[in-house]
Amino acid sequence: MVRRERRSAGKGLEFLRKNYFLYILLAPALILTLIFKYVPMYGAIIAFKDFSPIKGILGSEWVGLKHFEKFLSSPNFDVILMNTLKLSFFGLIFSFPVPIILALMLNQVRRASVKKNIQLFLYAPNFISVVVIVGMLFIFLSPTGPINQFVIWITGEPLMFMSKPEYFRWIYILSDIWQGAGWASIIYVAALANVDPELHNAASLDGANLLQRIRNIDLPTIRPIMAIVFILAAGGIMSIGFEKAYLMQTSMNLPASEIIATYVYKVGLQSGDYAYSAAVGLFNSVINVILLISVNFIVKKLNEGEGLY
Repeated sequence: MVRRERRSAGKGLEFLRKNYFLYILLAPALILTLIFKYVPMYGAIIAFKDFSPIKGILGSEWVGLKHFEKFLSSPNFDVILMNTLKLSFFGLIFSFPVPIILALMLNQVRRASVKKNIQLFLYAPNFISVVVIVGMLFIFLSPTGPINQFVIWITGEPLMFMSKPEYFRWIYILSDIWQGAGWASIIYVAALANVDPELHNAASLDGANLLQRIRNIDLPTIRPIMAIVFILAAGGIMSIGFEKAYLMQTSMNLPASEIIATYVYKVGLQSGDYAYSAAVGLFNSVINVILLISVNFIVKKLNEGEGLY
């Protein structure tokens, strides 16, 4: 047993010696991940303390689950949680199929020049800043904007898109789809590029139409990728983007636009209640981990054992 362990250790050291350059290349990414992802986890301890910047993390009084109980008993808890879940859930349901559909459509374009121009058009919105996107939304959806000009021509009065809570969620989701669906389709386009064209030719000769070829050739090819992307998206269902939601917020649409991320920013940075905001953020992260594990378990059961891990 001892000799076997020594032999394994010797092989490991020999492998490191031969491939040391690869580990040198990997080192910067590992160091950055350690510094910016793992070291900050130590600060999560303030969620269980009555944190004071003067006393520091270790010197602050331990209060246990006090801040979590405060958040769960808060009158805003139900509204904030439901806003976050609705925005994330509906965003996942409506945005997840769009990149797949785009990739399947792009895969049917045979002329390379036309395909590249279409891809350029689809990918371009991804490189527009979120601030610019929200600015465009306020301009186009303002009472005097081009969309409301059309609405006034039909109904005689404008719609307050950016002020009414019932419009906020759909504006957020649809603009997200417009901005990110093209870029998200890249991974599916790359997978479909590996499909042997002879399979489609053979299926066509056997009388299969376009939809049958997509269902029996293309979709099985990208199914493992679809499973992984869905698991990651569902696991981050509570981690909806802060920037866009905060920028789109107005005093009128707040009942629908206040989510956990914006709430943490307000109570943490604006109000200075760091311990309470850390507790809310930690609660959010724990829910995300539980969702990730649960969805991965379900997908593996439905996808013949193929999942994230």
